[in-house]
Amino acid sequence: MRELVVGTRGSKLALIQTHWVIRQLEQAGIPNPIRVKEIKTKGDKKLNVSLPQLGGGGVFLAEIEQELLEGTIDFAVHSLKDIPVELPKGLTVTAIPEREHPEDVLLNKTNQTLAELPEGAVIGTSSLRRAAQLLRVRPDLHTHWIRGPIDSRIEQMKEGKFDAIILAQAGLNRLNIGQDFIAEQLPVETFVPAMGQGALAIECRANDVDSRYILSKINDDATEKAVLTERIFLSCFDEGEQAPIGGYAYVRDGHIHLHGMVIHSDGQQMVEHQAVGTEPEKVARDVAQVLIDQGALEIIEAVKQEIQSS
Repeated sequence: MRELVVGTRGSKLALIQTHWVIRQLEQAGIPNPIRVKEIKTKGDKKLNVSLPQLGGGGVFLAEIEQELLEGTIDFAVHSLKDIPVELPKGLTVTAIPEREHPEDVLLNKTNQTLAELPEGAVIGTSSLRRAAQLLRVRPDLHTHWIRGPIDSRIEQMKEGKFDAIILAQAGLNRLNIGQDFIAEQLPVETFVPAMGQGALAIECRANDVDSRYILSKINDDATEKAVLTERIFLSCFDEGEQAPIGGYAYVRDGHIHLHGMVIHSDGQQMVEHQAVGTEPEKVARDVAQVLIDQGALEIIEAVKQEIQSS
């Protein structure tokens, strides 16, 4: 029987996610033995540089995808929000398991909500989107970028380097850490998540028929439809992966609900729109077109220029 090799980053969260996928495959009745191979990526090696300056979430992928193409691994488990819309030729996302919570959460030692934080409080985040949405609600706050594993970020907050931090709830749930410091779950209506947040993606070679069949056993149709809508929405924006852009979709009673937004890094200028429909392509492009008509591309270009000059 063919042994499958799964590639993953070596972070605690990446390994937990990978082993969770292995358990799901086992529960689905897959008998193949699966071996884990840890791979260090550019994003893991350069923790002193912000993600936008490195080139966005794709910096966590290149080395893993190269091993996929070379055949040294058979599939890889990623956080979906880290995957660019366009994949390298020869690779495909073949399964998206059921999504975890998509929301962002605010953590601090004093259990203060966002509204209760004192003026001038310093908030740690590695996301332009989160920083911009924070400033829109509380322009008196200061945001500073923070990198490193989730447990390291929590430690930095506990040590007093930040008054609060914002993280994805899905990561905390998977790691089972930080719950005691969650002061507030930020509503998706106000803090629109990153496209694909809370979802995992399983990537393999497009011509590997056996692996694609095996991995498809743990695909969740509703999650797949929702995140496909989000990714089509993202694809409508030039340089969107490095801009403060959010998109969250869910499926209810056969209908896709999508909330999309683009926001300037200072939080002062934002465009947003919501739509409901049954076809991912139409819903995504309808929302994107409204935002484009409202000036989304100009906002993205302005933020891009800020990143390049920083």
